[in-house]
Amino acid sequence: MTETLYHPALTTLALDDNKVTPGVLGFIVFAVLGVGTWWILKAMNRSLGRVNFVEEPEEPTEK
Repeated sequence: MTETLYHPALTTLALDDNKVTPGVLGFIVFAVLGVGTWWILKAMNRSLGRVNFVEEPEEPTEK
């Protein structure tokens, strides 16, 4: 004998493929990517600030 359980809450929990959203996990992943991008740009800016871009002229070599 099989019984079908019917409850109004079960119909609201049914997922509609057209209305599925990323939810909290999607937000967390997006936030982590944003923070990681900010951190890597900050580190790169700090590293490039230490580089001396002025090139000294080479001494002429005798032949």
